[in-house]
Formats: sequence, structure tokens, C-alpha cells
Amino acid sequence: MSTQGSDGAGPTERRVAHGWGDALLAVLAALVVMGVTAALGLWAAGATDLPGGSFPRVVAAVVVMAAGGSVDLSGNAGELAQTHADISVLPLSVTLVGALVLAAGFLRPLRHRAVATARELAGWAARIAVLWALVLIGLSLLARQTFAIPGADPTGGVIGDVLDASPRAGFRADIPLTVVLGLLWLAGVLVLALLVSRGAPLPARLVRFQESVRPAAYAMVALLLVCVALGLVIALVVAVTRGQPAATFAVILLGLPNLVWLVLTLGLGASWEGNVDGPFGLPMPQMLDSVLRTPDLSTLNVGTLAEQDGRAWWCVVVAAVLTLAAAFLMAARSPARTRPWQHAVHMAVALALTVLAVCLLVRISAHYGLSLLGLGDLGGGLGGEVLLRPRLWGALALALLWGLVTGFLGGLLAARVHRRGEVDDVPGRPQGPDPDRS
Repeated sequence: MSTQGSDGAGPTERRVAHGWGDALLAVLAALVVMGVTAALGLWAAGATDLPGGSFPRVVAAVVVMAAGGSVDLSGNAGELAQTHADISVLPLSVTLVGALVLAAGFLRPLRHRAVATARELAGWAARIAVLWALVLIGLSLLARQTFAIPGADPTGGVIGDVLDASPRAGFRADIPLTVVLGLLWLAGVLVLALLVSRGAPLPARLVRFQESVRPAAYAMVALLLVCVALGLVIALVVAVTRGQPAATFAVILLGLPNLVWLVLTLGLGASWEGNVDGPFGLPMPQMLDSVLRTPDLSTLNVGTLAEQDGRAWWCVVVAAVLTLAAAFLMAARSPARTRPWQHAVHMAVALALTVLAVCLLVRISAHYGLSLLGLGDLGGGLGGEVLLRPRLWGALALALLWGLVTGFLGGLLAARVHRRGEVDDVPGRPQGPDPDRS
């Protein structure tokens, strides 16, 4: 007879759950899938043509950014001229695949468990965190490069010929900040994995919260993943029918969630504001770039998109259908005794938090400029800016409203659904405990 621990797990199970080998496998799998995704996306975008053999370093920088790390841009053009740049954007395709693989690796040794102590879960997560920190340090050391900027000289040859200085730019990962932010990103991924997975064990003190939290968290993750899947289908159709497959695949492999989650918030009625200036721009779709490419700050919503293409109103229909489906899924996974108004509250809170996360993750701020003698940006082909930020409070208010309505309707629709683990009322048959309470 094997000896059981206080939480019902035997010694063998505990050793597996806390094994360094499983932690190493999870971290390496996430690193490989993120690196391959970033490399293929950059290859499709033409980054292999960057000078100085910098492609591997650019891949490392993209993975660092995808993991929540910090990459600083810098440059110069000699003694009298300076380049200045900053970028704040997440390549969410790389982020998403890494998060999914890490979450799966974290949960795999914990399967078939009912309860786990907080100390046990913390110890298992700490092993992954130590290895992930080492990976972030290694990537940060690799993610640094300086190279000359090809293209036209906006000063008419003054910098290149008279000052004998060609513009140069570079990037360098901030190691301490990258480790801190990367570990926070990892913590978010692991916590979300525990919240979403119905079979993952929780500490005994938290078990009572799973009835309200886990169905809502699962529904929101499903909503975001379905949006990505629909976006992938549309992108593949565009690649086949409209040409430019390389550019389309670059978007798929680097920033597809950035676009589809933005469209989801637009379909819910949210407004964003931004501006596109210079040679830089948003990759897809073209009407999005057209709305933002104005002299002043532009408003981006379904109405302004519909001025470019009337089909933009379908975003509202798709968002309504997907949100109602997510509410139904949440209600169907909840205990049968949950009332419709409770579903409405759970859905409102979950959707508001999801929209908040999307607004924080999808925002873009990128700027590059060249100044001579400190006299500000010079025009021409080298300067540019891309800005995209949400009108946050309006987006959250709309998410709460959508959540209340769809949550209530989803609860009504799921009322007739036979829930998992329910036992029909048959005379003479004893009723067992509700498994959703475990």
C-alpha cells in the first residue's frame, strides 16, 4: 500500500509534479515554438535582408518582447546628428503560442489531481520560473545589435557627405527589466492556466471559488482563441485570393491576435485613437491604415471603418454572436443552481477584464526620427510614427453592458442543457454530491 499525502497525492505524483525534467521540457518547448514562430514571421516580412547577420538577434529581440521583456532602441548619425526611436508593441502571435505551450507544460504533471497545497503549486511554478529567468537572460544577451539604416538621406546628402555620418540604429534588451517583466508574464500565464483548466488542482481554500471563476475564465479564453481561429481562416483566404502571401503570413505569425482582438473590441462598440505617419504603417487591413493616416489624431471605430468599407458593420454581428456563445459556454459549465442574474454578473466582470487585457496588450507606440543639431525631426523617408491606443473607460463600460446582457441570455439558453455530472431525478435513486462543487 502506497503512502498518501494530506492532499491525496502519493510520493510518486509529488515527485513528478515537482520534477526539474518536466520544468525543463516545458520551458524548452515554449522557447522553441516562440523562436520558430518569430523566425518564420520575420523571414516572411523580409528581415533576413538586414545587414550584419543580425537576423538571429532580431529573432531573440522579438521573443523577448513577446515574453513581456523590454527592448530599447537607439541610434546616432555622427557628432552633430542623432537618431531617436522607441517602440512599444507586443507580437501577440509569438506570445500566444508560447503561453499555450507553457500552460500545457505546467498543467501536464498536475493532471488527475483533485487538490494540491499552495506550497506544492508554488514549488512547481518556482522551478519553471528559475529556468524561464535563465532563458530570458540568455535571450537578452543575444538581443543586441547595431546596423546602418538603408534608405534615402532626408537632409539631401548633408549628413552623409559633409558630416561623414550615416544614420545607424540599434536595439538592446534591458536584462534586469526583461527578467522582472518576463517573470510577471509567466506568473500571469500560470495563474490563468489554473483558472481555465477544470481538471487542475487548487488549494483547498480556493476550491469554493472555482464554481464562479473557472467557467467564466474558460469562456473568455475560448472567445479569444475562436477570434484568432476566425482571423486565421480569413487571412488564409486573403493570401490565396489577393496575392502578397508573404506579407499575410508575416502578419499571421507575428501579429494576428493584435488585429482580431482589436476588431473584437471594435465590434463591441469600443473606440480607439491613433495616427500613422511616415513610411511605417499597420500591416492589415488597408482600411485600418487609411483611417489612421491623417495629419491629426484619428478616431478608430466601426463607424470610421465603415466609411472605408461598409462590410465593417459585420464586426458588430460577429462580436455579438461570439460573445453570446461565450456566455452560453460559461453558463453550461457552471452549476445548474446558478441563476441567470448571477451568470450576467459573472459574464460582465469576465468580459470587462478581458477587454481591459486586450486594450493593454494591443496598444501600439512606435516612433523613429532624425535630428540635426538638436533641431527636432527631419522630414523625408527616415522619420515616422505609429500610435494606437484605446479609449479605455468607454470600452470597459460597453464590455460590462455586453456582459450583463449576453450573460443573462446565455444563462436562459443553458437552463435546459444537461450539465456535466448532473443526475436526473429518478424515484428511488440516491442523489450524489454535485461534482461541480469539487
